[in-house]
Amino acid sequence: MKPTSILCLFLLLFISHTNYAQTTVDDPEIKKMVAEVKSENMEATVRKLVSFGTRHTLSDTKSNTRGIGAAQRWVKSEFDKYALASGGRLTSIIDFFTIKADGRRIATDSQLGNVMATLKGTDPTDDRVLIISGHLDSRASDVMDAKSDAPGANDDASGVAAMMELARIMSQREFPFTLIFVAVVGEEQGLYGAKHLADVAKDGKWNVIAMINNDMIGNSLSSGTLLRDNTKVRVFSETIPFLETEAESKMRKSTNRDNDSPSRQLARYIKTVTNQYVEQLDINLVYRNDRFLRGGDHTPFSQNGFTAIRFCEMNENYDHQHQNVRKENNIQYGDLAEFMDFEYMKKVTCSNLATFSNLAWSPKAPTNVGIEVKDLTNFSTLAWTAPEGKSVYGYNILIRETSSQHWEKAIFVKDTKAEIPYSKDNFFFAVQTVDALGHSSLPVFPIPIR
Repeated sequence: MKPTSILCLFLLLFISHTNYAQTTVDDPEIKKMVAEVKSENMEATVRKLVSFGTRHTLSDTKSNTRGIGAAQRWVKSEFDKYALASGGRLTSIIDFFTIKADGRRIATDSQLGNVMATLKGTDPTDDRVLIISGHLDSRASDVMDAKSDAPGANDDASGVAAMMELARIMSQREFPFTLIFVAVVGEEQGLYGAKHLADVAKDGKWNVIAMINNDMIGNSLSSGTLLRDNTKVRVFSETIPFLETEAESKMRKSTNRDNDSPSRQLARYIKTVTNQYVEQLDINLVYRNDRFLRGGDHTPFSQNGFTAIRFCEMNENYDHQHQNVRKENNIQYGDLAEFMDFEYMKKVTCSNLATFSNLAWSPKAPTNVGIEVKDLTNFSTLAWTAPEGKSVYGYNILIRETSSQHWEKAIFVKDTKAEIPYSKDNFFFAVQTVDALGHSSLPVFPIPIR
């Protein structure tokens, strides 16, 4: 064979391969932001929040040194510092609202307040919204005890500190659409702060593409079993959406997409991005909305039809959760900062940051994603519509076996239609947009094209 023929054959093979190659591009700016996460910053935040004695939702609101009011004002003051560095793009408020006595955990009509910072996007035509939260309130053994010390170091000063670290770092950058950082209250009393914000978002028809809740992300040692692991974190996501319509239910059953809710796609997205940007941390996908018979601040968002998940440490320590500070039988009880693992917390925060920023820079997701079913074939043909807004470099077709937890392969294509040598009988697929720097949208599960 002539040398020119060999060269042509090589180029043909190269072009054929690159048309369907998986593209993984590390954005240097995201890597830089991840490197800016400091465990000492978050430890200082946790210890400051602990210093308020108790942050019980119904505790003192007037004191400047103790209670939920002092904690709220301090968090807002920190947001205001970030706002100065943002050139005014970040703004903060304490969003006050009234909760009626419920006969359970709200004894009398009470004014509550979420501390919220909003980073305005640069594109006025992009109405997408991202929300990240931790809950500011804490509790002692008795959920109605608003007087005793309730340090709440891990539950949930850890989530608030992580959220604030993201606000500090990301407010120094520009993103096309709105990012909201919020310390909600009323979690221990019944998820009241999160429900208020979720209702505001629903009533206002906010286009919330993802809500991330961080609740207890700073402990790596379990009580009782004494398991220690700082390399895994749980991400909880709902299986069947709370607000699934009859038509959506019918489509889910006909396509067997029971494991592919929007929140489950977000959870898998977190796993993919974490594997790319964070060392020594594995996302453990937990297939339920929250822990057994329990809930968190993402739950009201799920109930309102939004895509929402929860980060939570792998091993919970019940000696330091919902306990009065005391010592019994030589065992120290109470949610104290000295029992936290701040390096572990740093890794979980880095996972949050990589995910949040990747989504915040991503193109919009493809629309009308479908899979052709007119022919019996061992190939699968998928088609979709390019989204409006930010330009798209290409698309990833994600592939996994039906028994697999996570996406196993990605095929990159430039067109809005592709035939791939994988049978729809044996695999699940999804499609996501990708820009030139590798920022990808949330995956979209295809529906049949008849």
